[in-house]
Amino acid sequence: MFRTLTVLVENNPGVLTRVASLFSRRGYNIDSLAVGQTENPSISRMTIVVEEGDKVIEQVTKQLHKLIDVIKVSDITEEEYVDRELILIKTDADPSVRGEIMQIVEIFRARIVDIGQNTLTIEATGDEGKIRAIIEALRPFRIRELVRTGKIAMLRGSRFNTVENGN
Repeated sequence: MFRTLTVLVENNPGVLTRVASLFSRRGYNIDSLAVGQTENPSISRMTIVVEEGDKVIEQVTKQLHKLIDVIKVSDITEEEYVDRELILIKTDADPSVRGEIMQIVEIFRARIVDIGQNTLTIEATGDEGKIRAIIEALRPFRIRELVRTGKIAMLRGSRFNTVENGN
């Protein structure tokens, strides 16, 4: 089962390395990792997706808490949250198929961010299902290059996952 962890950390050099090393030393693969500043520039939020069971997540959470720069660790897998990924896809697109690709882009509420002589670069955001679906829809046009961010996630509604709000 895929688990989604949010980790609030001090925004200091080397923190990402220490967190990633913790997973690596124990032989756990990180499926997705996204890091960025929060509303407080001295704090960063990591969203980490791993395919591990409850016991492993419990052990990893305890180990993360021992790291000096870690402020808070939350497993939000069972919570209600909003998540998004960003993807850029460069696909073959000679003039005869551009209209068809543009229809797919419109259906997914994506956008074309670059036009080459025989390529289109598409940007899309959404949850994992939407990202998978647009990849499959564009696959027949030969995907030349693909890059995607890791998942970012935030609790729904008025719930907060920050230090200042104590949750």
